[in-house]
Amino acid sequence: MTVRSGEPSPFAFDAAALDLLERRIDRALALARRGGVRAYASVTVSISPELDPSAAVLAARRHDDRFFCFEQPDRDGYAVCGLGTTAVVEARGPARFDAAVSSCRELARRMVAGDPGNDPARPPGSGPLFVGGFAFAPDGGAAPEWSSLSPVQLVLPELSLSRQAGAARLTANACVEPDGSVEELVDRLRGRVEELRPAPIPLLDPDPVSRARVAGAAPPSHYEEAVRRAVECIGRGELQKIVLAREVRVHGAAPIDPGPVLDALRAVFPACYCYCVGSPELALVGASPELLVRRDGARAQTVALAGSARRSADPAVDSHLGEQLLQSPKNRAEQSIVAHRIQRSLEPVSLWVAAADEPVLVKVHNVQHLATPIRAQLAEPVATVELAGLLHPTPAVGGEPWGAAAPLVPALEGLDRGWYAGAVGWTDLAEDGELCVALRCALLRGSVARLYAGCGIVADSVPAEELAETEVKLQALLPLLS
Repeated sequence: MTVRSGEPSPFAFDAAALDLLERRIDRALALARRGGVRAYASVTVSISPELDPSAAVLAARRHDDRFFCFEQPDRDGYAVCGLGTTAVVEARGPARFDAAVSSCRELARRMVAGDPGNDPARPPGSGPLFVGGFAFAPDGGAAPEWSSLSPVQLVLPELSLSRQAGAARLTANACVEPDGSVEELVDRLRGRVEELRPAPIPLLDPDPVSRARVAGAAPPSHYEEAVRRAVECIGRGELQKIVLAREVRVHGAAPIDPGPVLDALRAVFPACYCYCVGSPELALVGASPELLVRRDGARAQTVALAGSARRSADPAVDSHLGEQLLQSPKNRAEQSIVAHRIQRSLEPVSLWVAAADEPVLVKVHNVQHLATPIRAQLAEPVATVELAGLLHPTPAVGGEPWGAAAPLVPALEGLDRGWYAGAVGWTDLAEDGELCVALRCALLRGSVARLYAGCGIVADSVPAEELAETEVKLQALLPLLS
């Protein structure tokens, strides 16, 4: 959708929406003064589903904004995006998930918003919600390059947009201080909304003047040695599986804009979760094939994703590679470890947990995986973020048993994973939501991109083959950045 010069923004609030926003802010102000603490107000309106939420957010972001894009294009144009900061929930340590849920609930009790039941056609992620994610480790992201992304970080944005299946919504959120002004808050949000414009994302430069330099954070032999030592541990019966990752850096000639990278990823990987979590200092951008958890009321979904093979442009060869993957004892064993652990993690909070009898192939642009869809009926309400805490880290990104693998992962890798292999997504005030595992990603900071890829190591893993598999996975982003 394009807008000609002089035309009003298709995102702009009409008089009825502004009036509703004013009345809700006024109620929130009374709540804030009564309790002596901040309160919040929110309004959601319908917008055209032809609009591109990610492009609008990326075009309107200010230099000091946090921003968030989360898409799965093949899923009826599914997108959830956020811009700006109304509130931030952060937590760290072993109890980080419980602490984050508690903080989100406390904020929700002070939110003046509409009833979602009055809008049954709304897409997922509509209304006031928290966007963000969490690091792999309870105190992960201590390295300087990860600063501004805490071990759990959930942002209530000033503006959020959602879209799916021919429906789209725009939500504006206000933080109301006890001494706040209704008029000033309405004017501020109206100004932010009016900054949203349909705008294409700039394209990647196909032929930059200066070529980027690619270098491993450690030599390839370091990764092969880590795999060899892991196989020895498995052979001694200390654990069944461990996932080891490596980091590759791309040094560009100029600061790297995350927008063109995200746009290219969603074009090449439309079946994946294409995401970008941004702060003034950095952006984490990626295309993940792996759902960590999706909660809709009492229903929860996840997927065991483990076992990989390359793709081929020749359909016959590609089919053969997929069949080899399906029949591979090594990959089937790796897949089984992940699926069984996920089921065991969900059983204590579920009436039933059901997994597919056999894994299926999930094919993305450059790699194919074994995947087992898993569903659960929750016995009682468990927040999306709490479910994530029960599941994370699955053996697909950690190890089995995790108690034995946990100290070995950083010792063998020699890197701070930060949010790599953590999760990215959203959760709303009803505690429904969706999080993907933060895989196939790059941390962009200035002119440097840090790319991460890992492999599951089991008893018969071969170091050279595992190194080659990381090279395949790095191809999701390396060609776009180098």
